[in-house]
Amino acid sequence: MRLHTLIIFGLACLPATAHHSGNMFDRERTVELTGTVKEFQWANPHIWIQVLVPDTEGFVEEWSIEGGVPNRLFRAGWRPTSFESGDEVTILANPMRDGAKAGAFVGARLADGSTLGRFFK
Repeated sequence: MRLHTLIIFGLACLPATAHHSGNMFDRERTVELTGTVKEFQWANPHIWIQVLVPDTEGFVEEWSIEGGVPNRLFRAGWRPTSFESGDEVTILANPMRDGAKAGAFVGARLADGSTLGRFFK
């Protein structure tokens, strides 16, 4: 009985290494979003960029763009100040399969013409 309890306790103490799947994103499609950064969240496990994007009728839609891991992005030249609230930006993203206003970050072109990620337009 003690060995059984010890094994269960030992397994319960293992770190959680689960990670969500990216299957909710349509990797075959890319959307181009031009708008204003509402918020840039530099946090683990992924960064998030909230972007206010006017639609074809002039209404503003808020898009949530999920990016990579802060540590890797930092090594690639990103900083917690790479996007500031109020910045004008064009973002390329793989959209959600279900049509939600969200996507996986592909690349961005900032107002000064500099780019981050794989901005290929």
